[in-house]
Amino acid sequence: MTTYLNWIELSETAFKTNIKSLGKIAGKSKLSICVKANAYGHGLKEIVSLAVKEDSIEYLTVHSITEAVQCRESGWSKSILLFGPFLEEEIPLIFEHNLEPTIFELDSLFQLGKLAKKQTTSVKTHLKLETGTNRQGITENQLAEFAEAYKSNEFLKSPYGASMHFANVEDTVNHEFADQQLESFLQLCAKLKELKIAPTALHTASSAAMILFEKTHFDMVRPGISVYGSWPSKETKLSYELGGGKNNLFQPVLTWKSRITQIKDVLANSFIGYGCSFKTSTDSKIAIVPVGYADGYSRTLSNTAYVLIGGKRAPVRGRVCMNLIMVEITNIETAKIGQTVTLLGRDKDEDISAEQLASWSGTINYEFFARLSPNIPKIIV
Repeated sequence: MTTYLNWIELSETAFKTNIKSLGKIAGKSKLSICVKANAYGHGLKEIVSLAVKEDSIEYLTVHSITEAVQCRESGWSKSILLFGPFLEEEIPLIFEHNLEPTIFELDSLFQLGKLAKKQTTSVKTHLKLETGTNRQGITENQLAEFAEAYKSNEFLKSPYGASMHFANVEDTVNHEFADQQLESFLQLCAKLKELKIAPTALHTASSAAMILFEKTHFDMVRPGISVYGSWPSKETKLSYELGGGKNNLFQPVLTWKSRITQIKDVLANSFIGYGCSFKTSTDSKIAIVPVGYADGYSRTLSNTAYVLIGGKRAPVRGRVCMNLIMVEITNIETAKIGQTVTLLGRDKDEDISAEQLASWSGTINYEFFARLSPNIPKIIV
């Protein structure tokens, strides 16, 4: 039994189930799982320790060099795809840790090539092509100068990969814009071939794209949220169902728990918490739970969410504090100090999903996970 007051449990069985499902969907395409943002709040070190056991995972995808280095330090020896920007001062780490950076700025390519030539060491790069999302990406009229930069440095060679990111494949059941983006991507890849810098590996598929459209798989797929057992969106799940799919692909990896640390008898017509936002109408029992918005339990859950105690719902009363919440246990006679409280996950017949918490918070499951404090202890079960 854990001695923590506030902790996260990670199910190795659920992780394995998700990777098996994704591997089956990926088919012959390489499987690259996204572990940016502290592995979507699940704990980068802990998720890497699970990933190294899965032979089907060939790549990890990260946003920053800091994350990439943490992956190496956590035991990952296979390929790492760096999706985000990097400073000139960080370039030596790309070579030291054998990273594959994504290129979308010409100056970054020049600086990378400069060190490659100095060290007489080749480097694998991936070009990010702009197809309509208008974040990081290279437009068609920029391709020629990137081609010239590659050709002028023997240690850059041609880009190993070319990628893009869909703008709304998971936000709708109408995928016309996604189809337009895919067509643009293929046109840009054809242009790269004309410029004699044709990439070896094409990759476009996020979780939603790889689940819904086999034509997006190419040489590698890059699932993120589905690795952790969540659907990218209701629309993705609906599109999958309309296509005849079944909903048993994924299992949630993360369960978030805390404990009751105090029980108070509160009289009728008493206020609870900051701002006097909740007032009891009858004599009530209130439990104090040591978790708050500093941990990622959003303040917008005030007077809206509930937690699970002994398989029963205990509503949040008053405002969520920085480190505490108050929940009503008037009708949970078995509640006691030290008892486990489930903030996210299943307790007997009741369940609180990340999607439900995100909905109450006015956001999406991605953000709810990403905002979980990295300081919360994590246990693999």
